[in-house]
Amino acid sequence: MNVRTRTSYAVAGIATLAVLGLSACSSDTETGADSTTVDPQTEDTMSDDSTTDDMADDSAEGSDDMADPAANLVGPGCAAYAEQVPDGAGSITGMSTDPVAVAASNNPMLTTLTAAVSGELNPDVNLVDTLNGDEFTVFAPVDDAFAKIDAATLESLKTDSDTLTKILTYHVVPGQLTPDQVVGEQTTVEGGTVEVTGSGDELMVNDAAVVCGGVMTQNATVYLVDSVLMPTM
Repeated sequence: MNVRTRTSYAVAGIATLAVLGLSACSSDTETGADSTTVDPQTEDTMSDDSTTDDMADDSAEGSDDMADPAANLVGPGCAAYAEQVPDGAGSITGMSTDPVAVAASNNPMLTTLTAAVSGELNPDVNLVDTLNGDEFTVFAPVDDAFAKIDAATLESLKTDSDTLTKILTYHVVPGQLTPDQVVGEQTTVEGGTVEVTGSGDELMVNDAAVVCGGVMTQNATVYLVDSVLMPTM
C-alpha cells in the first residue's frame, strides 16, 4: 500500500469520528432541552386549577354571608327579640326556613297579626296563600302595636272584610328589600305608599319605628314595627 492510500484511509477515519461526535453532542442537547421544557397545555391546566380554587373560595365566602339570617338585622329591639325567642321556629334562624305566613305564625311576638292574616280574626280574610306565594317585604306590627288600637275598632274588623284587607295589604310591598334598599317611598300591595326613613337602629315606616328589621323568611324580608300602619280610607 502506498503512502497516498494510507493517507486517504486516515482522513476518512478522522471524518467518521467527527460525524459521530457531532451526532452525540446533538442528541445530548436535545435530551437536555426536553427535560426542562414545560408542556404549555399542562401549564394552562395548572393555571386554570389555581383560578378555579380561588373562585371556589370566593363562592364559599359569599354563600356563608347569604346563609346567615342575621346578616342584615337592624333595629334596637333585635337583641331583645333574640333573647325572647333564642331558638325554635319563631327565632331569627327558625323564621328563615319557612314561608312568611308560616314563619309569622311561629313567632310569639306576632300572634295578633297571624290571626288577622289567617282568617282567625275574620273568616272572610285569609291572605296566607297570597303571602306565601311570592316575594315580599312585610312590615309586621308586633302584638303591642295592635294593643294601641281601641277595642271597638278591632272588633269592627271581625266583620269589615274590606277595611281589614286594606289595612293588611298596606303592610306589604312586592319584592324583598334589604335595610339599605327599603329606605324611600315604597308602593304597597294595597296601592298606597309608605315612607321609610332613617337608617340602622333608627329606621321608621311612616310614624312606626322598626323594632327589628331585615328578618329573613323563605320568601320575604320582615320588619317588625311598633305601630299598625293605617292607609288612607
